[in-house]
Amino acid sequence: MSQPPTPEPGVPVCYRHPGRESHIRCQRCDRPICPDCMRDASVGFQCPDCVAEGARTTRQGRTTYGGIRRPDAAATSIALIAVNAGVWLAIMLTGGGASRLVDLIGLRPDGVCAMGGFYDLRMTQELCERGGTWLPGFVDGAFWQVLTSGFVHIDLVHIGFNMLALWILGPQLEHLFGRSRFLALYLLSLLGGSLAVLWLSPEYQLTLGASGAIYGLFAAFAVCIRKVGGDLRQIGVLLAVNLFITFAFPNISWQGHLGGFVAGLAVATLLVYAPRGPRRTAYQLAGLVLVALVLLGAMALRLAV
Repeated sequence: MSQPPTPEPGVPVCYRHPGRESHIRCQRCDRPICPDCMRDASVGFQCPDCVAEGARTTRQGRTTYGGIRRPDAAATSIALIAVNAGVWLAIMLTGGGASRLVDLIGLRPDGVCAMGGFYDLRMTQELCERGGTWLPGFVDGAFWQVLTSGFVHIDLVHIGFNMLALWILGPQLEHLFGRSRFLALYLLSLLGGSLAVLWLSPEYQLTLGASGAIYGLFAAFAVCIRKVGGDLRQIGVLLAVNLFITFAFPNISWQGHLGGFVAGLAVATLLVYAPRGPRRTAYQLAGLVLVALVLLGAMALRLAV
């Protein structure tokens, strides 16, 4: 293959390809660029370095409630669904409802000793380990359960309905709030559901599932509709149906649903009604920290009773 001719002395050459003659200059830095380095601009062409610099310094668009606007508003929901599906698969591969994972990462307010299919409420952990299986609880130091329980499912219908709701509501809320605010809403709603379980559920009852977080998303969606003066009847009907299911069928934690809804309502109200302006993010962050401290404080108080 023949080599391209060397440009004559004094002829401008591309700053990135010195062997190429160039008579086009970047509109920003005025350096000569060859056809391979030309990037379309509003006027003329720019070099790759100036295009990259412009992308770094251009202010990113903001969502309705102050978050950074990203092209894929479903990314966080997809990641959360993937985590839930991964945990469900791990549980199925290790025994389903009998999996040790369920007892370790599901939420139980107080630990209990399982012996021969029965619970012995008199057994301490030390005595239980001599012949039974200790099922740890939050009060015994299994603090991680308040978070991990929100990613635990056993029944296929249970995870199916929760993930469908997340797929429907999540991208819309992330589009309004932005990624970090949406994730804070989801996790604080989850913790709110766990808090209600710690205080209101039977002390040895195992609770699991993402329903607390999902109810928080329902609450946030209602707040957003109310803020713009929209029609709340559709979300109201959906909530009514879910409340009916919550109380009409056994083995459904109304405590987790209630706690998640209240926490989601508080978080969404803080995000949506924070004053607009340069300090909106600071107000929102302070509100989120306050909600988190209240939840953690109430959980710590549960240890003392």
